Amino acid sequence: MKRFFGPVTMADPQVSDAEHELFGGPLRYDMGWSQHEHATLDLTMLSALRSMPGLVGATLRMAWQADRRALLSVGVSEIGQGIAAAAGLLAVNAVMHALLAGNGSAAERLHALLPGLLAAAIIGVVNSALSAWSTSRAGRLEPKVERIATTQYLAAAARVELEAIDDPDFRRLVDIAQHGPGSARRMISSCVAALNGLISLITTAGVLAVLHPALLPMLVLIAAPRGWGAMRVAQERYVSVMSWIEHVRASRLIGNLLTERTAAQEVRLHAVGPFLLSRYERMAESAEAEQERLASSKALTEWVASALSGLAMAATYGTMFWLIMAGHMSLAVAGTAVIAVRTGSASLGALVMNINQLHEESLYVRDHGRFLAEAGQRTLPTGGAPVPERVKEIVLDQVTYLYPDRDTPALDGVTLTLPMGSVTAVVGENGSGKSTLMKILSGMLLPESGTLRWGEADVTDLDRAQVFERVSLLTQDFQRWPVTAAMNVRLGRPDHPATDDDLKPSVDYAVAGPVIAKLPDGLRSLLARMFRGAIELSGGEWQKVGLARTHWRSSTSQADGVLIVDEPTSALDPEAEIEAFDRIRRLAAPNRAVVLVTHRMSGVRHADHIYVLNNGHLTEHGTHDELITARGRYAAMFDAQAAQYAPTMAIPHPAAPTVPDQI
Repeated sequence: MKRFFGPVTMADPQVSDAEHELFGGPLRYDMGWSQHEHATLDLTMLSALRSMPGLVGATLRMAWQADRRALLSVGVSEIGQGIAAAAGLLAVNAVMHALLAGNGSAAERLHALLPGLLAAAIIGVVNSALSAWSTSRAGRLEPKVERIATTQYLAAAARVELEAIDDPDFRRLVDIAQHGPGSARRMISSCVAALNGLISLITTAGVLAVLHPALLPMLVLIAAPRGWGAMRVAQERYVSVMSWIEHVRASRLIGNLLTERTAAQEVRLHAVGPFLLSRYERMAESAEAEQERLASSKALTEWVASALSGLAMAATYGTMFWLIMAGHMSLAVAGTAVIAVRTGSASLGALVMNINQLHEESLYVRDHGRFLAEAGQRTLPTGGAPVPERVKEIVLDQVTYLYPDRDTPALDGVTLTLPMGSVTAVVGENGSGKSTLMKILSGMLLPESGTLRWGEADVTDLDRAQVFERVSLLTQDFQRWPVTAAMNVRLGRPDHPATDDDLKPSVDYAVAGPVIAKLPDGLRSLLARMFRGAIELSGGEWQKVGLARTHWRSSTSQADGVLIVDEPTSALDPEAEIEAFDRIRRLAAPNRAVVLVTHRMSGVRHADHIYVLNNGHLTEHGTHDELITARGRYAAMFDAQAAQYAPTMAIPHPAAPTVPDQI
């Protein structure tokens, strides 16, 4: 008994020997949507019915905001269908009376039932029209709800502080909230279906109560096992999916590894393909056994539900037989009651399944709302003082910054000055705080202590949008937009209209002309390999496009600002690297400071000033010659790289500290 009527619980995850060998155990994603993997198991028939008003209310509020007229149309049509269903049962009852309870010959009885048949036909046509109207209006409502929810999600995500994006907890919320718009759309159809089932159930119950009060509990006895069976099968299938979800993820991961481009060479050269394929086959065999078990369990559960429903149906027929024999019910009423009971039973089963889906989808919609609320609290502030048109220098004064998930600060008491027209270099090992410093210089992060000043104005008092307008950024992993080459350049300042001729100076400045010339449609060529007819550029070609984008952004602003360049030449050959550094330095102007972050020491020796970071602290600063003479960390880094190319050229300094080659 407990096997069938006890709660469905999660089983331990099934892990094959191949998964243990490859991954050390099950694969568990640390993603937002995984928070609701057990949602379906929290639902019972009673809790499903109790949750109905809240779920429907949340859906109606979203739909009301999207399109009130369409929502009202759906509501009217669903109520109309319920009334039509009740009227149809009454018409059937009239036909039964004319056919079974009437007097006269067979021909006279057939003549008497024609009005009832005509009424039933008309009601059927009306019901079909109402159903079509509801489907049409719901089809109009669903994409609007999804569009509104998606727009809210994307707008909120684009407006939050960069610090929020770096917060792991907020990232999980961003991840789970992206499922909210799709769930909101599906909730509309599920809600319409649930309302339809509920109204049909109520009207059927009302008709049965009119026919004879004793038939109403009979409906519950017949329908309840079917509803239980439907929910039980859904939960068992859900348990199977959740218990084997890691297994499915592992199989999918192997399939991706065997087919993706990045692994293609090792798959063939190292014979990784046959090895992974054999592990995939072993996983698939264990999955087939689970599918067979699930099918057997489903068949048994449905048989038990049908048997219980059949017993209740037999009891109902026995009750009806007794009522007929006792003279409390006519044969015509009994015939109508049989049809009503079957209709109500089907309505209840469908209602349970729709509420089950509503419950699960509503969890993601609630997370969508939670994300909007939290994003609203962490959004970039609007307003503030205007950034001065002319700025003599940008100054960081004793700046400290600690990431939320770190114990030690990424920057600790850093002070530096960026005069307009200068080229400033920042060097240091990986993890020294260079990237964090660039984020603070750009205004994307605000110091926890200390100040960032544009001239005499503290950045916390300025309009952040105007600060961003004054900053140009080119990083090693700059965004390779899946759009045309022209748009890839123009996105440096997308609100500035541009023709191909307008973009040409920026393309020429970055020496990207030969790259564009070989494209099939020039600047109109699509740079996205996943689309048909698109082109894929090499890393070095992309960096030239990125430099063109940076030049376009800088050239379209005359106000004082800063250009931040982070590892710009990592994919360039030596000759192109020297030329790129030269062009980047030439971007410095009386109204623009250039900040160069790189581990290529040859690229910073001509900078006006060089700052050396180590574990978040500023350890040295000065010109190249001053730092070499100081025999400190910078000299050690410079000589370590110089020795790789020409050991005899290394500058001897026995007292200089040793540092890793990778900077």
